[in-house]
Order: sequence, then C-alpha cells, then structure tokens
Amino acid sequence: MLLSRAVPPFVAAGLAAAVLTAPMPAAATTGEHCARQDRVRVPGAAVQRDACLPDLTTAGLAGTPYTDPADQAGLTASATRTPAGVPGIQIDGYFPDSSHFNTTHGWRHDAQFVIRLPDRWNGGLVVTGAPGTRKQYATDKAISDQVLAQGYAYAATDKGNSGADFYRDGARPGDAVAEWNTRTTQLTRAAERVLAQRYGHAPRRTYITGISNGGYLTRWQLENHPELYDGGVDWEGALWTADGPNLLTSLPAAVARTLGTARDENLYAVGFAHGSEFLWPHHEKVYWGLTQKVYRAEFDPAYDAECPGASAGTSLEEILAPCPSDAAYDYASRPVAVHRAVARVSLTGRIGRPLITLHGDLDALLPKAADSDVYARMVDAKGRGGLHRYYSIEGGTHADGLYDTYPQRLRPILPCYRSAFDTLTAWVERHIAPPADRVIGRPANGDVVDSCPLTGTATARP
Repeated sequence: MLLSRAVPPFVAAGLAAAVLTAPMPAAATTGEHCARQDRVRVPGAAVQRDACLPDLTTAGLAGTPYTDPADQAGLTASATRTPAGVPGIQIDGYFPDSSHFNTTHGWRHDAQFVIRLPDRWNGGLVVTGAPGTRKQYATDKAISDQVLAQGYAYAATDKGNSGADFYRDGARPGDAVAEWNTRTTQLTRAAERVLAQRYGHAPRRTYITGISNGGYLTRWQLENHPELYDGGVDWEGALWTADGPNLLTSLPAAVARTLGTARDENLYAVGFAHGSEFLWPHHEKVYWGLTQKVYRAEFDPAYDAECPGASAGTSLEEILAPCPSDAAYDYASRPVAVHRAVARVSLTGRIGRPLITLHGDLDALLPKAADSDVYARMVDAKGRGGLHRYYSIEGGTHADGLYDTYPQRLRPILPCYRSAFDTLTAWVERHIAPPADRVIGRPANGDVVDSCPLTGTATARP
C-alpha cells in the first residue's frame, strides 16, 4: 500500500474548470527541441499547464515545481543511480473532479496528472498510477527517470484522490478505489492522443506499470482494458478479492499484535514471512494501523463510524495510530454489502496482455503469501499463465528506502524492476521469452542497489 508521508487532512477548495495553457513558473526554456508545444492539448482536462524544459528527470527538476521529492520519500535506496539530461515538454493539469485532497501547485483539486514528452521519442508510452495514497510525482525517481532516458513518454495520475483521508471521496463504499481504475484508463487514452499531437502519430507501444497500489492498477487494467496496453510490470501490487485474501484479512492480526492481543504465530498464519520480524517494529509505527483503518473505512465504514471517522487525524500521531476496534476485525464475517463493495474493485487473474510480477519475500505490509502468490494462482486458474511471469525477490521488502537502514538484510527491488521492464519489452517487441518463474537471489557482483539480472533458482508457483 505504501501510504504517503502522513499529513493533516487537506482543506477543500474549488477551482474554476477553465483550460489553462500558460507555462508554469520556473526555468522553462524555448527552442526547437519543444516543437509543436503549442498544439498539445490534453483531451478532457479542466486545467493544463505545459512547459518546455531542458531536463525532465528528477536531477533536472530538483528545486522546481515540476516534481516533488518529498512524495518520493522511502521508495528508493539513497545510493540509487538515475539517468539525467532528457529535454522535452512537461504537461501538468487535472481532469474535472469533485474532490480536493491534492494541493499540488496550489490547485487543491484531485485527478491531477503529469505527462512528459521527451524530444527523442522511441514511439512508446509508459503509464502509472501513484503508489499508496501518494500523488502524481511519487514515482518520478523510481520509474519516470529510467523510461524517459530510454525514450518513452511518461504519464502518471494521482488516481483521483490522495492522502490519508482518501476514503472520504465518493458516495458509496469502494467509490474512492474504483475511481483509481477510472482515472488510469482516462489518462491512458488522453496521453495517447497527446502523443499523436506532439509526434504526429499515436504510440506504437503502451505499457502499464506501478508500485503497490500502482501494481494493483496494472493488474486491473490488463484484466479489464487489455486493448489499451501491450503489457505491464506489477511491482508488489495490492490484491483485492471479494472473499479474501486482501489486506483486510491480513492486517487485523498485525494491529492486534501491535496492541498486545496477538502473537507472532497469528501473523505467520495470515501470511507474514518468517524472517521479516526485524521489520515489524517499523511497520507497527508507520504502516499497519493507518493502512488497516483507512481501507476498512473505505469498504466498511459502518464497522466503527467513530474511528477513524471524518478524518484519519489532525496530527501525525493521530494519523498513524490504529483503531483499537480493528484488532478484532473479521472480514469474513462482515455483511454481504462489504464484500460487494470490495467485489467492485476485485481482481480476477484474467489478464489479456503479458504481465511480469515482482514481490519481495520480506514484504511486511503486503506479505507475498497472501498477495502475489495468490494472484499467480488466480492467473493460472483463468488459463492465462502463459502471459505471466512471477519473480520473488530474495531480501526485498515493500519500501526500498528501508535498505538504507538494513543494508545487510535487505535489497532494493528497483534494479529488479528495471530488469523486468526491459524483459517485458523484449518479450512484447522481439518475442524473446522471459525466464521462468523463479526466486531472484543477490547478484554475483554484489551490487544490489543497481544490478539485478533475472536469473536465479527457478521454482514452481506456490
């Protein structure tokens, strides 16, 4: 889930739905390298601001309004090397929406997006949605930098709502998460038309990818809109199924342990890995209580209307605190209406395009035994195993930033993701079959920060 850095709830404010095309303030440059900038319009956008920039990567955007390092915190190891020097056009804006959690650019408006158009285009497009409850710049370092350097255009959405109070969006339980899928589809279609305006033709290849909730979006899009994509890479995507497993079947045990009413054995029973115990104190403080209460409020608001209530909290301590009632939460026994709310956003495994899944074996937020192991079986059960590869990353956990704290015990997943993306494009474009499902061990050269060949011990799917 990778919930964003916790912040007080955002103050709602309205904005006029007029299309703006004036460049954003900052060091924008003009020149031939941004030819056709004046022709670019994002279909359906209420607000659009475009800029011609000398470098679209995080190295070039540092200190400008065109990225947000704070929203990327914890997603990558500090020593990660990233490319730089990709000139082109950046488009920021938002689609019409009724919610106002995202305060980026002072807009106080959701359904924000960013589209980046490199001067040297390889004919492809990469689309993603923000992990957790972060916003549209969250994966700039983890995904955007690398694919831009390879020549791809890049588009990312805030999913239509963000922040710890996202569950307040929508009229019915499940509406906020359902919007994530709608906004991703909307941005993909709009971005493809933008590319045709900028380069003279639509993308020849479109890939969907993402981390955590972004991985969930990848799975859902390839199941429900395979016509829009050529393939995807799912980095520890969240699993939603109407009857479980899902995070509401695993996190209550973690909350109960936090509050002293459960033992380690209860966590193992719902999928937490032996060997991940050293990560549990951090997750107790940062992830478990917050994640359980806000997603339970999204799908099952009647369970405890007072906690979290109208807001997850107004201070960091309140936002991160668990709801005591969640220690006894039993998803299986909840009313049919709750399961129907989850069913609206559930996955089936019926993917229609090639998909590569990565999951760390020490994930202490979305344990792989209750997530990607299950999803791989779902794909097989739908007869789509030939379109899927599943790589378990030995020593990987949900947030790569934790490698900086435990360099002897963890490894970042990002270099494996980069290898997986290249493997996917070779699979789709050159028909080079990827390695069989396997456990990916540490690279022989010892460089876990920037190296991860997809070789290792081949294993049958669990």
